[in-house]
Amino acid sequence: QAVWNEIAQFLWNKMGRPKRVLDPAGGRGEFVNAVPADERWLVDVVDYPERQTDPAVKIVIGNLFEIDLPPAYFDAVFASNLLEHFHSPEDVARFLDRIRATLAPGGVLALMGPNFKYCANEYFDCADHLLVLTHVSVQELLFAAGYKGTEVVPRFLPFSFRSKLPAWPILTRLYLRFPLLWPLQGKQFLILATPN
Repeated sequence: QAVWNEIAQFLWNKMGRPKRVLDPAGGRGEFVNAVPADERWLVDVVDYPERQTDPAVKIVIGNLFEIDLPPAYFDAVFASNLLEHFHSPEDVARFLDRIRATLAPGGVLALMGPNFKYCANEYFDCADHLLVLTHVSVQELLFAAGYKGTEVVPRFLPFSFRSKLPAWPILTRLYLRFPLLWPLQGKQFLILATPN
């Protein structure tokens, strides 16, 4: 959580300091706990018993494609390590359509995930990684779904927090402040996009 505190603040600034944020695959809530938005929503199909979420976070448990979410409401949506779990590009397209319906005018979608181009050797170490994606293929999917990319970072964060470097907040903060370091360790893409 201490590391995500640094990452969430950085991403919040990147997304334009949105007031209403949705995390559509929030997991244990590390991002949504830390992002300093006025209103924070977490959606997940799994209700983790160990999740310790800030009481101010609105939690919705259920299938993203079936639950009710307010239309044209969120200033930003952040999806981390989600797309690679879909079975097909068509499933990703369906997700992007769903998210577009929830974004307020001028809202931004931020996508982060493992970039197969830079982590092919470890990509399938996670048994639930089903779909091979790179920063280029994700851009194509976004374009086909009616989005325009506003920023593309092919190499952003390391593949996971299980690395030779300790996951300390101060190291994370320094890493985020110096983009010249990202190509040395980055194996996840970061893409910001807005609906056309």
